[in-house]
Amino acid sequence: MQEIALELEVKLGYCVLTPVGGKMVQPSEKEIEKLAQAHFKKIDMSDAIYVVNIGGYIGESVAREVCYAQEHNKEIIYHEK
Repeated sequence: MQEIALELEVKLGYCVLTPVGGKMVQPSEKEIEKLAQAHFKKIDMSDAIYVVNIGGYIGESVAREVCYAQEHNKEIIYHEK
């Protein structure tokens, strides 16, 4: 995901708001909810979301973010069709 974000910024000139990097050791439910809310705020600030769906895979949290983006009339761009 970071490689794709770098390409979008450097080669195409987009401003990319990425998820928090690194791994958390078993985040609590409260931390998971805070991360989700942060993602929604990033979507609110964005014109579009770019879904990295390698092999067609979209996880549960990304699926929620896609729904949120659709509800807020954001463009949704998929890495793979």
